[in-house]
Amino acid sequence: MKILHLISGGDTGGAKTCVLSLLSELQKKIDVKIICFMKEDFYYEAKERGIDIEVYEQRKRYDLSVIKRLLAEIKDKKYDLIHCHGARANFMASLLKISYKIPLVTTIHSDYKLDFQDNRYKNLVYTNINTIALKFMDYYIGVSDSFKNMLIDRGFDPNRIFTVYNGIEMNLMKESTSPLDFLNRYNITLEEDTILVGTLSRLHPVKGIDVLVKGAKKVIDQRTNVKFLICGDGTEAPMLKELTKELGIEENVHFLGFVNEPSNLLNSIDINTITSYSESFPYAIMEGGAFKKPIVASNVGGIGDLVIEGETGLLFEAGDHEGLASQLVKLVDDADLRKRLGENLYDSVSKNYSAESMANKHISIYKQILDRQVRQLEK
Repeated sequence: MKILHLISGGDTGGAKTCVLSLLSELQKKIDVKIICFMKEDFYYEAKERGIDIEVYEQRKRYDLSVIKRLLAEIKDKKYDLIHCHGARANFMASLLKISYKIPLVTTIHSDYKLDFQDNRYKNLVYTNINTIALKFMDYYIGVSDSFKNMLIDRGFDPNRIFTVYNGIEMNLMKESTSPLDFLNRYNITLEEDTILVGTLSRLHPVKGIDVLVKGAKKVIDQRTNVKFLICGDGTEAPMLKELTKELGIEENVHFLGFVNEPSNLLNSIDINTITSYSESFPYAIMEGGAFKKPIVASNVGGIGDLVIEGETGLLFEAGDHEGLASQLVKLVDDADLRKRLGENLYDSVSKNYSAESMANKHISIYKQILDRQVRQLEK
């Protein structure tokens, strides 16, 4: 079985983690290669992991000269299937399909209608192009059942949609810096009884960081020993910092910017948070679980499949900053509850969401797709 993966190469966050973890495991079992269209962190991390990766660099986003190279690659290496990740890869693959007939699969890592919400031009152009490109795909993989149902609701054929939950490489989740050293980098000082609440997220409208800031105000009004660490960057950063000033909570809310090694943050905090309006099956919860950190999360997408209220974490309704604050205060006041939820989350992630299991499920799906193709050709 020979599988070619396509991705833009500019990816960050969960999609990047998912694809690198998947390829690291797949390469132990099948013949797999990935091609990207820009040489950024994704490429270098793949090389470090020993993944077979090549860059077909585009001069601009719509530089289609790479199509000729891709066609030559597919013909020469005789791939059985192409697996895409993200809007740019979907667009390239839809053009390949005109000339070469092998199955196209795409993973839906996020709600494609919300991906470019923070940029009017990109939202208008890229979202529509991706929506059209998705129609050319033969099969779809949602990273949670909620995303599978989202595709069905939007008119995609349910017989061509699979679900594979994200998987994590627990052995890679090791801190490299002590909490004290990590916090010193940002000149953050703590009292003995300080409780740290953290989040790892793009500062994008869909992530609901404004909900976190408003919830932080409610918490700080009740418990002055709580500090918040917001890690990530994005177009909403100026607005969120201004909101923090307006609410008078600058001393307790720290914007750390992009953090290259999430494990250092997760090892330093007491409570992990996700406040998104839309999510698939976020790695930030599983990564926090690897450090036995309790989670308070908005109940959207596939989060409820992992975060069971009162067992593996606490939930609130998206956009409800008062509900978020109430759950956070509950955890701030109860060290035993924090410990129990963190340990339960660790057990659930370890048993059910490994990268190896994710890779095995993909191989099973590839086999099903190729078997269907053989049966169609025999008719």
